[in-house]
Amino acid sequence: MTTYGVVGAVTDGDAEELYPVYDDVFGDQPDYGAWRSDLWDRHSTRAGFRLARAYNVDRLVGFGYGYTGERGQWWTDQAALVLPRPVGDEWLGGHFELVSIGVLSERRRGGVGRALLRALCDGLTQERWLLMTTADADDPARHLYVAEGWQVIGPGLRDGQVIMGRQRARPSSPHRPYR
Repeated sequence: MTTYGVVGAVTDGDAEELYPVYDDVFGDQPDYGAWRSDLWDRHSTRAGFRLARAYNVDRLVGFGYGYTGERGQWWTDQAALVLPRPVGDEWLGGHFELVSIGVLSERRRGGVGRALLRALCDGLTQERWLLMTTADADDPARHLYVAEGWQVIGPGLRDGQVIMGRQRARPSSPHRPYR
């Protein structure tokens, strides 16, 4: 049975638990220390930070995290350079920036990524949500985002990537009969 949880603040222990899964999925950092100093410590202290985790019994099998993206932050400023001006002006600044979703390979294609995405986005107050992913429309992650209502809004920061966005669903107003 997989369980899910979302937190807004993390400890050193959370980082130590998360890194092996991050490393297994992405493998883009030379070691734990570099990951902490180059990514995690900066990201996890940003306004609006949220971390969703998936456990199989007591073993972490997946995670997703993001925070409020603002002008003056590296990714937001780089996205402003590649997005067409009206799109960048509309979408960037005060958005929820989905930084990473990672699921161990043996747990993929079982709904863990979808559940993490939904848990992470549930209750967000930001009107606009952004992420960067592969430009390959056949990629399973890209299929997931599209199925969850995300759409391509422009090119990514590197070749082979796109920026996708989603607007927060507005709560339905109760039907009131005309009087």
